[in-house]
Amino acid sequence: MAKKVTKDATPEQKLRALYDLQIIDSKIDQIRTVRGELPLEVQDLEDEIAGLETRVNKINSEIEELNSEINVKKNTIEEAKAAVRKYTEQQGKVRNNREYDSLTKEIEYQNLEMQLAEKRINEYRAGIENKKEILATSQKEFDGRKTDLDIKRSELDEIVAETKKEEEILLDKSKEAADIVDDRLLKAYSRIRGASRNGLAVVPVERGASGGSFIKIPPQRQLDIAARKKIIVDEHSGRILVDKELAIEETEKVNKMLDKALGR
Repeated sequence: MAKKVTKDATPEQKLRALYDLQIIDSKIDQIRTVRGELPLEVQDLEDEIAGLETRVNKINSEIEELNSEINVKKNTIEEAKAAVRKYTEQQGKVRNNREYDSLTKEIEYQNLEMQLAEKRINEYRAGIENKKEILATSQKEFDGRKTDLDIKRSELDEIVAETKKEEEILLDKSKEAADIVDDRLLKAYSRIRGASRNGLAVVPVERGASGGSFIKIPPQRQLDIAARKKIIVDEHSGRILVDKELAIEETEKVNKMLDKALGR
């Protein structure tokens, strides 16, 4: 591992260490760009499937509850029938009209209970049929999303498999490169990189313009950048600037190091 670049290091040493880190991190970004939106698509499908699974389970649970209620009402009907038989038998043994009328009212009440239970059973059965239709639609949607997820996962796994080794090596090299940058500059690099859409925190001057903003840099400032006597930041993009020659040198050096690490 290279020696850590301390605060006492020259600006050029710091710039080289920073640009090495940028080269490696940009290669990691490229690998992840190849994957595109697949990881997000997979995550979205997983979330959608989880929601559909919850819906299917809830509908099944509701159907079970309705079936349970139907059984309760069937028991109510059987109990009412038994009560009607009992009261009818008792009517044949009564000694006065008052007892007879009382039993008649009980029989009427039990018949009403049976009618109400039958009504509820019909309502529950209609509810079950409705929920079964919704369940069939939800299940079909679930199966379709599951198929989509399997396809997306397969695509993602294939891409990850192709780039896994390279990404792991690059991540290790990124850590090594970060370890040799002094803490203050590393924090600045991470902040600038995090605020950049393309992940560029250190850019070369090309054709007299910053690689970050593409705005022309005054000739004297270009000379200062090429002199490598201090860390210079692009006033438009906020990125750290290096001269083109340093960028070429470090790119060749890092590429050779990575080719060796990847066994190319």
